[in-house]
Amino acid sequence: MFGPATSATSTAGSSLAPAKLAQLREQAEELEGVFLNTLMKEMFASLKTDQSALGGGFGEETWRGMQAEQMANAVAKGGGIGIAESILPDLIAAQEAAQKATTTRGTM
Repeated sequence: MFGPATSATSTAGSSLAPAKLAQLREQAEELEGVFLNTLMKEMFASLKTDQSALGGGFGEETWRGMQAEQMANAVAKGGGIGIAESILPDLIAAQEAAQKATTTRGTM
């Protein structure tokens, strides 16, 4: 959904180092992954699998949890659904404010 052009515009003009911007982007993607993981686990929980080829049970529940986690991470890393892009500017602003406050305190 979002590509490099969007990520470049959301970080343009930032006073943060490129490594810090990359770290914030990764944190935003991880948060989106957690949300998507919860969403997918709930989606899979609603499936009735007693009559499926896997037959239900504890093993299938465990497998479905791992499947939901991997699918959520893949969706988030592949551009996600826009949550990471939506919160990234706020993360950058908060980090810049903290950096400015630290710099200001150091000069007093």
